[in-house]
Order: sequence, then structure tokens, then C-alpha cells
Amino acid sequence: MKVSLLRSRFLLFSILLMMVLVACNKEKKEYHPTPYNIVIPKYFPTALNLPADNPMTVEGIELGRKLFNDTRLCGYTGTNPDSLICCASCHVERCGFDIGTDNPRLQNGRARGLRGTTQHNVMPLCNLVFNREGYLWNGAVSGNKNIEDIVLAAITAEDELAATPEQVVSRIEQDASYRELFRKAFGTEEVTMQRIQWAVAQYVRTLVRANSKFDKYLRGELQLTEQELRGYVLFTTEEGADCFHCHGSAGTPLFTTNLFYNNALDAIPTDLSDRFSVTGNPQDRGAYRAPTLRNIALTAPYMHDGRFNTLDEVLEFYNTGLQYSANVSPLMHHINDGGTCLTPSQIADLKAFLETLTECEN
Repeated sequence: MKVSLLRSRFLLFSILLMMVLVACNKEKKEYHPTPYNIVIPKYFPTALNLPADNPMTVEGIELGRKLFNDTRLCGYTGTNPDSLICCASCHVERCGFDIGTDNPRLQNGRARGLRGTTQHNVMPLCNLVFNREGYLWNGAVSGNKNIEDIVLAAITAEDELAATPEQVVSRIEQDASYRELFRKAFGTEEVTMQRIQWAVAQYVRTLVRANSKFDKYLRGELQLTEQELRGYVLFTTEEGADCFHCHGSAGTPLFTTNLFYNNALDAIPTDLSDRFSVTGNPQDRGAYRAPTLRNIALTAPYMHDGRFNTLDEVLEFYNTGLQYSANVSPLMHHINDGGTCLTPSQIADLKAFLETLTECEN
């Protein structure tokens, strides 16, 4: 009788224990991530590039930040630590998430990936959440493609991280701390390439820059110097430096239209990966995206092929080095003069204004 009672109690205890364990396991799997809302800075566009299938969450961003800086996304399998690279190897925060001229991975104006150099110069990762005109220098990522697709391309491209999805997933899922981050970000511990793409894209969308000296000036928090104000006038007038048509003014604080222009860089374009390679429109020969000028003092080298190492070289090109071709953008109003023909003091004023766009803090 006593033995039977003990067995019944033991069985009841076992059942209760199993119920508790199941409940705990269920609770663990059903973690609900915390929604993250991007605060739109004053004067910025209100239309955001936020895919419905990848909502922003605090946990997803945290996971994406870690993956962005993890060399396990690289396909290298040797023992030389100098060959290990990650997204942050070429998108360096102190360089405005551009490559930087002192980066050992910079080679002839392009980034040196695992098995070759990239097709174009690195573009800064700045305010991409406000861009709805496609991505990359030639806009090849557009339409139903988005930042998530760029993440996959960067991981698998031979001239970038050169890994396979299976290789990356296998490495990441072996890390228990990562499995916990995936659970918090997506509800379960399952590691997939799609989830990796989602997380990194979420992180990249948080790289909003809107607190430079110029932003503070617009908000009435400080005053620009007389030289900086003169440079601002040059920036925003056709008779001056005529920058604003492609790079925007106070009314377009992204400092880019995100559109594509032939900026008279070459009389005969030789790069076959221009905007024409995407659209097939002959007028797009030699045309590339106008990159943002935010953090321009930090994001050398410049142009799609990285041919200019300093901001001074860029300013001199627009001042005296324009080259005519049949495909030059009609917005290049000074093409017949070979450039804007500013005086040295005006060039100094314009540079002073451009340096007010510097902001590196995240």
C-alpha cells in the first residue's frame, strides 16, 4: 500500500516536472523581440526603406552589429590572421563606414577582398534607410532587391568575403551565445542565412547621421563661421561651385539625390560597370551615383574608382578638370569652362563648409 502510494506520488511529481520543463522550453522559444523605431531627424525625408518582412528590433540590431564585426562570415580557412576579414574591415566606423586611405585592404582605389579586388570603390554606409533609389555605385541593387541582398552578395562574392551560406551558418550555429541572440531576435535559436541577412541589414539601417556641425546650425544650436557660410553659398549657387543639383542643399539634408550622373570625370569612359550596364540607356554611359557628402572629409578615397585620395584633389577636379563627352550630365553647368574656376580662397571656403558635414559618432 505504501509502496503504491509512493509510486503514485513519484509519477505525479515526474509529470509535474515534465510540465514545468515543457512550459519553460516553450517560454524560451516564444521570446518576443522589442520593436525599434528609427527616429527621423529634423528636415529629413519621412519615407523609410523598411521591408515588411524584416521589421526592426532592438535584438535584431544587436545581433546584426555583432555579425557585421565577425570574421566568421569570411570564407578563409587558413591560419593567417591577416586574411580574416569581415564587413567592418572595409566599412570602418572612424572613416564614416568607408574604407579609409590608411586601410591595408585598399588597393588601387578599391577594396581587396579574399580573392580579388572589388569592382568599385567602397561606398559609405550612411543614411541608407532613407534611400529608395537602389544601391551601389551603379544602382544594380534595386526593384525587389534591398540591403538584405547586398549582405548576401558581400558574404558570397569572391572579391569580398568569399564564403558559402552553408559555411557561415555552420560556424555561427556552433556558438551558443549566437544561438541565444538568434532566439531573442527571431523567436528561436535557428541560424539561417536569411536571418543573418535580416540582422545585418537592420544594423546598417541604424547608421543614421544627422548631428554634424551643419545640422546643429540648421537647428539653431550654433553659428557657422564666416568662411563656412561663404562656402555654403558657393555650394548652393550655380554661379558658385554648383554642387547642390546632385548633392542637395538644406532642403535635402541627405546631401545626395541618390541618383546617377556622368560628372565629366572621363572624356571616354572605360569602366563597363556604370549605370548603362544596368539600364541599357546609352545616356547612362559613364554615370554613377552621387554619393552622400556627409562625412566627406573622412570617406576618402573618392569617386567610383577611388582615383582621388584627398578632398583637395576632388575640389581641384571640379574646379579645372572636367572633361567633355556626349554623355555629360546637363547639370554640369561649367563643363564648357572645364570647371567652376573658383579662386583659391573660394576653394578654401567651400572645403571649410564641406568639413561641417563631419560626424562619426554612432
